[in-house]
Amino acid sequence: MDVARLVETTVTGLGYELVDFELSGRGLMRVLLDHSAGVTVEDCELVSHQLTRLFAVEVIDYGRLEVSSPGLDRPIKKEADFIRFCGKKVQLRLRMPLAGRKNFTGTLGELQHGVLKLHVDDGSQTLIELSNVDKARLVPTF
Repeated sequence: MDVARLVETTVTGLGYELVDFELSGRGLMRVLLDHSAGVTVEDCELVSHQLTRLFAVEVIDYGRLEVSSPGLDRPIKKEADFIRFCGKKVQLRLRMPLAGRKNFTGTLGELQHGVLKLHVDDGSQTLIELSNVDKARLVPTF
């Protein structure tokens, strides 16, 4: 059974966006959700109760369930996220080094044909294959 798909279907059915889903080897299930109006404790509670009932019905074994908002340093996972957050500051970690580096901080530029333009903090521009991005997070600005 595809637990990730069940979680995504449930979360989106409740009107939220599934930002990330993580299932650790120790039974921890972590669900990050977002909503255009923001995410409250009540939202997390609603989704948690719904998932708990779903897991009981589907007989899905887990040790602990965490449901929360993605926070200010929201992970960027999907291609649509890179488009949505164009112009925002991000930290990227690459799978394979580019020009001898795996870690970059800069402003997201456009995404075309699977290639992301990053305006690096040192003033340069770098083109990065989206498939080479291991992790990406927004950098909170105050």
